[in-house]
Amino acid sequence: MTLRSSQIPPGVLTVGAVTFTVFAWASAFVSIRSAGAAYSPGALALGRLLAASLVLGVLLLVGRQGLPPREAWRGILVSGVVWFCGYTVALNWGERLVDAGTAALLVNTGPILMALLAARLLGEALPPRLLAGMAVSFVGAVVVGLSMSSGDGGSTSLLGVALCLLAAVAYATGVIAQKPALSYGTPLQITAYSCMTGAAVCLPFTGRLLDELPRAPLSATLNMVYLGVVPTALAFTTWTYALARMPAGRLGATTYAVPAIVVLLSWALLAEVPGWLTLLGGVLCLAGVAVSRYAPRTPRNPRTPVDGTPLAHAKGTRT
Repeated sequence: MTLRSSQIPPGVLTVGAVTFTVFAWASAFVSIRSAGAAYSPGALALGRLLAASLVLGVLLLVGRQGLPPREAWRGILVSGVVWFCGYTVALNWGERLVDAGTAALLVNTGPILMALLAARLLGEALPPRLLAGMAVSFVGAVVVGLSMSSGDGGSTSLLGVALCLLAAVAYATGVIAQKPALSYGTPLQITAYSCMTGAAVCLPFTGRLLDELPRAPLSATLNMVYLGVVPTALAFTTWTYALARMPAGRLGATTYAVPAIVVLLSWALLAEVPGWLTLLGGVLCLAGVAVSRYAPRTPRNPRTPVDGTPLAHAKGTRT
């Protein structure tokens, strides 16, 4: 008997989507460092978004999903311009000036802005466990960043730091703009058309991309394609899937695990052995994520179904 997706608990699918997204986005920091040696920030962003748009376009055709409703387009356009284009260009530029670990630290200040914006604009709550988890993870992220920046391969640049912080602001703003759009369109629709919007905004970099493509080594080009297919097309789709099913602030807190994973990937792929301080920071990042996602069990009301829906609404429309 084959296992159907309907038999998998929604919570398991959401956790799987978040896990895949976090690991894919962590790998992006390493790939950007590699591809950025051959491609300028704008050209790399355009190549990445074009590759992602192609994959997402195919997924739209396979899933027979057309244009999203009109109500979703405001969020799609803002997310495409600010997040897919602005974030990508700023991060590509920033990682030319600071190392991947420091970039991951700075970008992961975004969930703090995200949680605050979600509370202000979306009316989401800031439960104590989320605030506690954010505090623990941020301390861990600071420890990771300081340990990597103080290493022999670490580098700091005022402009690089500013660009990574700008990327964090774009990241937080894009997520908050995207959240309401998910009430009208599917995760795949919102991701695909946001990505295509970002690619369209990056079209002025076409000349640079065509000029750099023939001269770039194959490894850099493959990293650019990988960035488009995995961290963008697939990971952004799983991200929007999870975003449609959990609060933006709580979801954003899970990305605090990214700096720790970046350290591990740098260790495995770049032969950079992390010190004890880096490992300590990574453990704190993961501990903060666990704290933010922890929900104490509450006794189930006998008149409440297993899925938690009150009987009065069990047969009604989803609220």
